[in-house]
Amino acid sequence: MKAESFEDLNVWQKARELCSMIYTLTKGKEFERDFGLVNQVRRASVSVMSNIAEGFEGGGDKEFIRYLYIAKASCGSVKE
Repeated sequence: MKAESFEDLNVWQKARELCSMIYTLTKGKEFERDFGLVNQVRRASVSVMSNIAEGFEGGGDKEFIRYLYIAKASCGSVKE
């Protein structure tokens, strides 16, 4: 089955779940004073979703693969 939109992609759905979990976790008391870390991790998780979506809507397979690599790098920032 070919995806009609980026929302159909399992990888984008998982990235959305990750982003939601990151926002939920960083609302906790453990992070209330570490604004820089919270901001960095949240932006990186949003970047994963955004790059998958942007690549899907872009100009073909090569472009999509390039954006997937960017999304993967953002995953690395979340893992740190």
